[in-house]
Amino acid sequence: MAHLGEFDQRETHRLIPTAHATESVLESLPLPAHVISDLTELDTATNECKVAERGRNAAISPGELLYGVPEAHIVNAAFTHPGPLGGRFNDSRRGAWYAGVDLETSIHEVAFHKRRFLKEGRISERINFDYADFLADFSGQFHFLDDSERERCLQPDPIPQCYGPSQALANSLLYTGSSGIVYTSVRRSGGTCIACFRPALVFHPRRAKFYSITVAAGDDKIERRSF
Repeated sequence: MAHLGEFDQRETHRLIPTAHATESVLESLPLPAHVISDLTELDTATNECKVAERGRNAAISPGELLYGVPEAHIVNAAFTHPGPLGGRFNDSRRGAWYAGVDLETSIHEVAFHKRRFLKEGRISERINFDYADFLADFSGQFHFLDDSERERCLQPDPIPQCYGPSQALANSLLYTGSSGIVYTSVRRSGGTCIACFRPALVFHPRRAKFYSITVAAGDDKIERRSF
């Protein structure tokens, strides 16, 4: 059974597409103030973060979200935009903050999913994807998988079927008060990842460098450059 252990790690890495790394693009548009106001109201009505802040998301309460601290909107978005399939340790109702202990692990994780995206889209050329690297610190008690759980929960494919056991375990731990799960990276041998279940435990989130990552479907080569 997953056991509690101390996880004390500074400068974990979460790569976020640059298009999602700003609070809102509306304010930068060259439009009259009243038009910006109307668009902002529409955005607020449909934005999942704003919906959760208003108490209309049954999976996460407004009291769990961050307010008035740097990068609060980035952290909150990780929990309120889980995606239709969820992730390895979250379902489609509530997200989690995923990060790699080192940058290379995070790069391999996102590169895998981009290669899969290109394969499914039948795109054969190499494509660049731009990311902002967000650092965060963790210190506290998190769950670690035992041998049988690693076997069940860290299968590399097929997606999303391989997420079934890990999502079930994560939901069980989440609703009994777990802070999150520390686990071996599926996409990089020797790498370590964390899936944090609580926004308040993502300590001191801050921006580091920007990276352009170039991949192609069916090719394990990853090119990267900072900018």
